[in-house]
Amino acid sequence: MSVSTSDTASAKTWVAVVAATLGAFMAVLNIQIVNASLADIQGAIGAGVDDGGWISTAYLVAEIVVIPLTGWLAQVFSLRRYLLVNAVLFLVFSVACAYAQNLSQMIVLRAIQGFSGGVLIPLAFTIIITLLPKAKQPMGLALFALSATFAPAIGPTIGGYLTENYGWQFIFFVNIVPGAVMISLLWATLDPAPMKLNLLRQGDWPGIVTMAIGLACLQTVLEDGNKDDWFGSSYILRLSIIAAVSLSAFIVIELVVAKPLLNLRLLLRRNFGFGSIANFLMGIALYGSVFILPLYLSRIQGYNSEQIGMVLAWTGLPQLVLIPLVPKLMRYVDARLLIGVGFALFATSNFMNVHLSSDTAGPELLLPNIVRAVGQALAFAPLSAVATAGIEAVNAGSASALFNMMRNLGGAIGIAVLETFQTKREQFHSNILTQSVSVFQEATRARIDRLTDYFLAHGVSDPALATHKALVAIGKRIAQQANIMAFSDTFYLLGAALVGALIASLLLRKPGQMSAGGAH
Repeated sequence: MSVSTSDTASAKTWVAVVAATLGAFMAVLNIQIVNASLADIQGAIGAGVDDGGWISTAYLVAEIVVIPLTGWLAQVFSLRRYLLVNAVLFLVFSVACAYAQNLSQMIVLRAIQGFSGGVLIPLAFTIIITLLPKAKQPMGLALFALSATFAPAIGPTIGGYLTENYGWQFIFFVNIVPGAVMISLLWATLDPAPMKLNLLRQGDWPGIVTMAIGLACLQTVLEDGNKDDWFGSSYILRLSIIAAVSLSAFIVIELVVAKPLLNLRLLLRRNFGFGSIANFLMGIALYGSVFILPLYLSRIQGYNSEQIGMVLAWTGLPQLVLIPLVPKLMRYVDARLLIGVGFALFATSNFMNVHLSSDTAGPELLLPNIVRAVGQALAFAPLSAVATAGIEAVNAGSASALFNMMRNLGGAIGIAVLETFQTKREQFHSNILTQSVSVFQEATRARIDRLTDYFLAHGVSDPALATHKALVAIGKRIAQQANIMAFSDTFYLLGAALVGALIASLLLRKPGQMSAGGAH
């Protein structure tokens, strides 16, 4: 597979790019589309709330382990064969998930679905930066942005609609038609190439083993940490130690072996290094906001999955219009400026939500969601283009794996941090509010009296019971306000992460100005 040297790409190449990005879109969509319907799936297969979380975790663990392996395995089995086999497996096991009878079956099926779906994401990115000429890569990366930023935003909308109207099984059946189209197009457009099975003997097996164990343990820690009280749990503590030792060993191995699984030295290149940092922080905000906003709408506003999906649709639909325009903007505007404006808008959209109240619902979130959509659309494709400028074909697999893994890791770490942060801040605000509400205060006693009179006027005959109900109502109000304030704090944290991404993007050089050493 070689980098195209002309300024034009054939129709066959563009069809391959579209088919590959469709696969990446489906793989990312299947994270959020399932999360939106998790409660329904848990009930249908008899899974508890805690154990049911593994329906998502199994997919994410498998996906994050396979992404770094993809570049090497595509060389071993050939890009066409490896991509097609995994596309077929993804489709087969998507349908199989709809027929899972219990939690154990669902976990196994979701893991295989994630292991095959995880292949589709970096290979789409690799195809774009190797098969398309440099002049056409911004358009290819804009298509890829639909999978990276549009899919997480629209996932809850599709998942909520299908679950509420047709049943949770259809969130898996929805993959059938686009999956069949993807496989047909890839079959027709990707050129056959011989397998290189001798590479299996030369494989960086110590690196593969340490990476797989480390990332699997890390992802499990991040998924289960808050639920199990983090390091207060011996289970989480042991997994954390294994993850730290394995990943440290992986980094050392990759830096000393002759043929590493991943070329980590790419991170020392200025644009790829700072671009990966910005991408990691973008992953925190991208997946973090898709996690926090539905949680807020469910807990505070009582929205169901379909209503939540309709609110989140406004973070996705504008991107359909904007993302195709970004490559044209990149012809006339410095890509770094677009990245900066994009991150600034994305950060602003989160800061717009730091003053939430009990009246903040779907209509009030419309403007922040649109601002967020514009920011995401402007930032992603230019960031990908600048970060990967000058990456040679031999390093394309490593670059694709590292860049996509950084975003996914950012999402996993971001969700874990936000979940814990929201819990701790809710406890903090609850303590502050409880201390400020005292029965010795005139305002509190007056509020209790008014509520007591209300309950007495609405069917409660016992004054003591009415007073008890008044105290319970005040307690619930305090809990709700503490929760709302905690959610406000999480949006502030998301905004801060994006300010960090903005700072990292300011350190990027214009690709044409990089030195030969920096580019190669």
